[in-house]
Amino acid sequence: MKTLYLMRHGETRFNQLHKIQGACDSPLTEKGRRQAQIARTYFVSQQIQFGAAYSSTQERASDTLEIVAPNRAYTRLKSLKEWDFGRFEAESEDLNPKAVPYGDFFAAFGGERQAQVEARMLSALTETLKQTDATTVLAVSHGGALACFTRATGNQMPTNLKNCCILKFSFDETQFVLEDVINHDFSMLEKE
Repeated sequence: MKTLYLMRHGETRFNQLHKIQGACDSPLTEKGRRQAQIARTYFVSQQIQFGAAYSSTQERASDTLEIVAPNRAYTRLKSLKEWDFGRFEAESEDLNPKAVPYGDFFAAFGGERQAQVEARMLSALTETLKQTDATTVLAVSHGGALACFTRATGNQMPTNLKNCCILKFSFDETQFVLEDVINHDFSMLEKE
């Protein structure tokens, strides 16, 4: 049995501005860096050590991983990147469809279909966990990609995937089981 800690990146400038970010990238804000430090504190306090670490190739994810697991070697995987939202990239979040899941909505505008993201994430994380000898793995990705992966595994979708949330999955070489959802208390960051 292996354990996967699948984590969303910290707050970015586009999150702050309520802009859609998928294939495009945006740097972490200072708050996003502090969120990642709080996530790091969680792992340290729980005495969780990673045998392997992976990140999306996007800067916001790799920067988050470097804060959460400093001085830890990791592998960047394109397959862990965020959903490509096509022409909606960098536009207002108000343009997102109201109904979730989004399905094929973005494909009509040059983006990915939901099924493509689900298949990409499931394949990447299944193969990665099968190939590593590590029993405890960290992977840092993105909100839409995390949601697609969770749906693809057949697990109940968590209601709120905040920045730096952690989804803890067990993996037995055939299936992923969602064991826990960790959303950190960032209220102290709002007061600063």
